[in-house]
Amino acid sequence: MKGRTSCLCVLVAIGLHALGCWPTGGTTSWECVIQDGSVPDYTEALGCLADFQAMGSEPLDASIPGAQSVKTIVDESDGAKLYYQNSVKYAIHWDFAHEHLSGNGKPVVPSLAQFNQTEYYNPSRRFLLGAVTYYEGPGVWAYEIAPYDTASADMIASAYQAIASTSFFGDQLRFHPTSEAVAAEASKLPSSVPIVTTDDLFEGIDYQPLNLGVSIGKLRFFQASQLETEYVDFRDIVVLDEVPNDISVVMGIITAAFQTPLSHINVLSQNRGTPNMALRDADDNEQLRALDGKWVRLEVGPFAYAIQEVAKETADAWWAQNSPDAVQVPALDLSVTDLRDAEQILDPNLSLADGLDKAIPAFGGKASHYGGIAKIGQDVPVPKAFAVPVHYYWQFMTQNGLHDHVAAMIADETFQDDPAVRDARLEELRDAIEAAPVDPNFEAMLMAKLQSDYPGVRMRFRSSTNAEDLDGFTGAGLYTSKTGDPGDPDKPVLKAVRQVWASVWNFRAFEERSYRGIDHLAVGMALLVHRSFPDEEANGVALTANPYDTSGLEPGFYVNVQVGEASVVQPASGVTTDQFIYSFDFPGQPITFIVHSSLIPEGTTVLTNAQTYELGVALKAIHEYFRPVYGTQADEWYAMDVEFKLEGESGQTPELFVKQARPHPGW
Repeated sequence: MKGRTSCLCVLVAIGLHALGCWPTGGTTSWECVIQDGSVPDYTEALGCLADFQAMGSEPLDASIPGAQSVKTIVDESDGAKLYYQNSVKYAIHWDFAHEHLSGNGKPVVPSLAQFNQTEYYNPSRRFLLGAVTYYEGPGVWAYEIAPYDTASADMIASAYQAIASTSFFGDQLRFHPTSEAVAAEASKLPSSVPIVTTDDLFEGIDYQPLNLGVSIGKLRFFQASQLETEYVDFRDIVVLDEVPNDISVVMGIITAAFQTPLSHINVLSQNRGTPNMALRDADDNEQLRALDGKWVRLEVGPFAYAIQEVAKETADAWWAQNSPDAVQVPALDLSVTDLRDAEQILDPNLSLADGLDKAIPAFGGKASHYGGIAKIGQDVPVPKAFAVPVHYYWQFMTQNGLHDHVAAMIADETFQDDPAVRDARLEELRDAIEAAPVDPNFEAMLMAKLQSDYPGVRMRFRSSTNAEDLDGFTGAGLYTSKTGDPGDPDKPVLKAVRQVWASVWNFRAFEERSYRGIDHLAVGMALLVHRSFPDEEANGVALTANPYDTSGLEPGFYVNVQVGEASVVQPASGVTTDQFIYSFDFPGQPITFIVHSSLIPEGTTVLTNAQTYELGVALKAIHEYFRPVYGTQADEWYAMDVEFKLEGESGQTPELFVKQARPHPGW
């Protein structure tokens, strides 16, 4: 660059990194712009890798890990002048424009709200806003605009050419559409602007952070199938060939296959506060294999991970300082004996927070939160439902002498010390529960409720303990739901009820409660009851916030949805789901796909635009409804974890039903 003192980047393979320079190929030479070690507020060119690294930051959207990004501004009012802004100092475009491109002979930059409305959506905007991102995994340089930006193809091409001509990576630069709307406009770009898709980028990504954190444990390798017959210790960090359906408490998880953020094992990891990550071919990774059976420190960060061997003494000291605090579950309220319709579960005379505090001891976490979403209104369609209070579980256990059975079992040292014994004894207890008689008065009341309010309907009996769906302890996947049909002798109602009650004593539920210091004798099971969904067109889970938004500047809903009844949280090996960020609050409501379903034709999506919008309306309503309880800290990430289904018989328009909403533990 004329007039600048800099180092010359010569085109040889030796010493490039030492020089801090990076050639693009051919016969072009580039010079580093930044020489004295100080990082300016902006540059007008990027002459070498050191320049890019000095000006760059982690991108706002962390959905594709291993990336660094430099924000760009093209000022159309000043001859299309290009600025690479210091993206650490100026986290958003407005910050930079307001300080450097406003006044002093330039047009005044308006308020942030007006700036965003004009510069992302107005066809006669002053600025072309974007970013250059380097994706380390696939080795791709990409120019990107915000997923909600309505820039025309001409605008994109203009900014792209300005960047390509002023950067050392210019002949490698690609345009990456960040949403379907941007992709539609990108289809109009000239051939001089090559495109790289999100799918292309993911194919080159080896590392996926799911739950960030640090832990110390013993590294052990397992096949996911072994978890059904072998036991892991709560101080293990496990490396798995595939994503398991479930796993008991461990200090960390590394899977060789990528996961979904709302998979059971990731929600459990977030609930436990233990790191979870995916690393392609982790089961054959030489670094990990060399540490097999050794005590290690694992750190899962948003863009990289680190693992190293530590002494056992270090591991023991770390555990002494970091063992989890005991979770105090709400004391059971056995005084409530009515089978209560969902809309009546929460006391209308209390605030939502106080209503939940009063309801959970009698109806458990799941049914109590369902009682909340049932009251929101038409924006959140829910199946008609009622709850069976915990009173009847406690009555059942008392009448059959099972409380004494449990107390004796837990007091047994062999039971406490040997996981194999523990598993076998818990199975015996579940068998005893499933075989024991139910109080005839309760049976008569339940069957009368089903006959009067749900005649001829196949019902789903769902777990709702006082030790799940709590703020700070979700209990995801620990308990069991079962179907019962009064008209089908092969699906007896009381069998379903007893099976759900018995799931209090599932092995993994017991292990999870033990890890979190929960008193097993203080746990009771209520039931949430509504019709089953035998004709699902789609099912899914969603977060009412963007889990990839590390800054709070890119809000959206995360949606994970699959066609039919195929599981989204426990997908079969090799099966992918539709996963996308829905920027519901932005004009145009752009959708950014992360992964597409492997069970539908290429180029199609599980949900239609209309279905996605209907879901977005429900997620927005749920988010705002529970905000006074779980989103009161302005500086903390808050989301509700929502389960939904779309169902419709042949020839009918599928209907959306929300089945669950619980506080999400976050990263």
